[in-house]
Amino acid sequence: MPFRSFAAAVALTLATAGAAPAEEPLALRGMGSFHVGGKLVEISGRPVKDVVFTPGGTPARVDPNGTYQTGQMYVQYFLPQNERGSVPLLLWHGGGMTGVNYESTPDGRRGWLEFFLRKGWAVYNSDAVERGRSGWAMYPDVIPGEPVFLTTANPFERFRIGDGANSYNADPSKRKYLAGSQFPPDGYDNFVKQIVPRWTSTDQMIIDAYIAKVDKVCPCVIAFHSQSGQFGFKVAQARPDKVKALIAVEPAGIGDPARADVLKDIPVLMVYGDYIEQDARWPAIRKTGTDFGDKIRAAGGSVDVVNLPTVGIKGNSHMMMLDKNNLEVAQLIQDWLAKKGLVR
Repeated sequence: MPFRSFAAAVALTLATAGAAPAEEPLALRGMGSFHVGGKLVEISGRPVKDVVFTPGGTPARVDPNGTYQTGQMYVQYFLPQNERGSVPLLLWHGGGMTGVNYESTPDGRRGWLEFFLRKGWAVYNSDAVERGRSGWAMYPDVIPGEPVFLTTANPFERFRIGDGANSYNADPSKRKYLAGSQFPPDGYDNFVKQIVPRWTSTDQMIIDAYIAKVDKVCPCVIAFHSQSGQFGFKVAQARPDKVKALIAVEPAGIGDPARADVLKDIPVLMVYGDYIEQDARWPAIRKTGTDFGDKIRAAGGSVDVVNLPTVGIKGNSHMMMLDKNNLEVAQLIQDWLAKKGLVR
């Protein structure tokens, strides 16, 4: 995949991209949260039970049959006093994760949420349906199938942090990191505390909730990661008039290829980290993403693909928003947004 002019420009500005962020107090004109999306679902045929909620307490009759609120999404927002982003910035996390990915790094450094807030963006950070503060629904009555849980070793070996299979060890001193890895080793045990159950059967529920969020908040820029690849592209295809730019951070899914032309007026940035060529899965995943970008480009759209090592940003895992050079990657995204005229 040939690199576009933006990638070449990034290579010339790396000296300033990694500059330490200012430490002045944040000035907000507002902050808050809300739930969006979802629907009511009726459940019947389940047995009624007596439940003791507190040790030594009096049992209460619980009837699980009735109407449930399901499919809603939790959104938290921060509005800077000096707003310089021309539209709000929406942050969408990947599979088995929540919006905490963007709040701060697992070793306590500044996260992307604060970085972009300090740059003057109104930032909306969400937990996808059935994750975190969005809440669960009963399964299999509402959500088909069962949740998928990840072991502590799974992200280490699958997210290009550790050096392949069997690189994880419960003893931190015996873990085998990829050479030059930017993932903070003293933060890994804290990182796995972020992991939440996920389903493989809730994609449409999540897309519906994201569309409801876009209808409420946008026009906007959407930055999305990993599993949210398909959500970002498909939601933009559903609401192209409301999306001003798409930032696809190692997208693991794509939109509808037959409707790629719908995205021709939305500039797209695709960002990929390091070690992809030596991974068993990621060359194919990246090709799927860049092939989709080619379809958008063939329809007259603008797609910039940045492979970070090529522009001198090396050692990034799949979780680049948590890596030690996470602000350098964020600055690359900020510079791209400025080039697209989205920064005042």
